[in-house]
Amino acid sequence: MSFYSIAEFIKEYYPQYWGYVEYDAERCAIICKVQDEWGIFCNFAKTPLKVKDYTFNSSEELFQLMKFKDSAVLKNIVAGITANDNKSDAIKMTAKSYEKKYRREDWGRMVIDAMKFCLQTKYEQCEEFRNRLKESSGYYIVEDQSSFIKSNPDAWGVKLKDGRFVGPNLLGRLLMELRDNGCLEYNLPDDALDFIEELPKKMSVSS
Repeated sequence: MSFYSIAEFIKEYYPQYWGYVEYDAERCAIICKVQDEWGIFCNFAKTPLKVKDYTFNSSEELFQLMKFKDSAVLKNIVAGITANDNKSDAIKMTAKSYEKKYRREDWGRMVIDAMKFCLQTKYEQCEEFRNRLKESSGYYIVEDQSSFIKSNPDAWGVKLKDGRFVGPNLLGRLLMELRDNGCLEYNLPDDALDFIEELPKKMSVSS
């Protein structure tokens, strides 16, 4: 199992989300690219989120930075994002380069709660996101990874097989849970947001 895979974490700490699901492709709101019809559901969509007086460019940026505590690492990741003109994939790839050595030891126990926090924050602060979620009512939401080279989807998505989307679809399932309930319940460690204090002051939003 790859170090970066969260499958075993889901099995151990979030068994309610363990396993594959299937959906009729004709009944799905598909997340693939930010510019697509349902692109606002993508974590890479530019939806500024303010948490503890800091503004993150996207829910993906917030999620990736939650993996770390080390001040120097956090500053390096932010510098890497800035150097790449805040491109959507810069945050994930830059953070990944530090994960093996610096990722929080308890990340596996909090990974889904962290994503729930990010999505809930996006829901509360982004009107377009809320409206599009409402408009998706009656559809299954899926993250389509059919174009990925690997044969199976990762824990967040699905692949198209014989007219059906198949996979764990964690992102889609959390989005549907948020849409249908109006909120996501999460339980984060007390220090989950302490990393924000370590971010470069240039990221700070004036009050």
